[in-house]
Amino acid sequence: MAIISGAAQGIGRRTAEVLAERGYSLALNDLRSPAETRLAAEERGAEVMELVGDVSDEEVVTRFAGILQKKWGRVDALVNNAGVSFICPAEQVSASEFQRVLSVNLVAPFLLCKAFGSMMLEQGSGSIINVASVAGLVGIADRAAYNASKHGLIGLTRTLAAEWGGRGVRVNAVCPGWVKTEMDVTDQSSGSYTDSDITGRVPMARFATADDVANAIAFLADPKESSFVNGHALAVDGGWMADGSWETLRLRHR
Repeated sequence: MAIISGAAQGIGRRTAEVLAERGYSLALNDLRSPAETRLAAEERGAEVMELVGDVSDEEVVTRFAGILQKKWGRVDALVNNAGVSFICPAEQVSASEFQRVLSVNLVAPFLLCKAFGSMMLEQGSGSIINVASVAGLVGIADRAAYNASKHGLIGLTRTLAAEWGGRGVRVNAVCPGWVKTEMDVTDQSSGSYTDSDITGRVPMARFATADDVANAIAFLADPKESSFVNGHALAVDGGWMADGSWETLRLRHR
């Protein structure tokens, strides 16, 4: 069975559908009922449970772990997908805003890793996939809190991989580039960037899709397909990180 946080929309929803197609039972978490995701997963044959609550709250996570331990007795995969974006010049970010982003994007994944990773360690197997970002690999202006949280998530991924790999638990991250999801729509509404800003920068000349990221997550979750992949930050970015060209040179090769 697999747990997915932030399952109500976007990458989380598509990941639930892909894992359902692969035969996983699912526990779907979000701040609101992921009812549409649940229906889509059940239509694909999955047994599904909803876990509504704030996973940056340790008491909530502990309660969820108890519920799943009682129902299924094991966890095969954990997908830490819940996250928030925050665009603001660094000098204007308040401490409370910075802490909120870290709480959702870094503290919550740690709490889920701790609770469900402990179950995996007891059973001697399991895969944790943390949804980071290319913003966890490079700096991107006006995203100090978000970048720091995603850099931290990659650091957490590598540390847990080092601690737990020898006991059968693999921990990896996916690092999407810009994905066409509800979060992107919200971010663009501020006027901070346009579609062409992204497609002009990506060698593959398009946004990622939720399907691109979900399939990478499914690969890392699978104990046969990625059995010796541990501590890796997999960029799903269309070549964003690979291309150091300036804009006119990049576009010349389209």
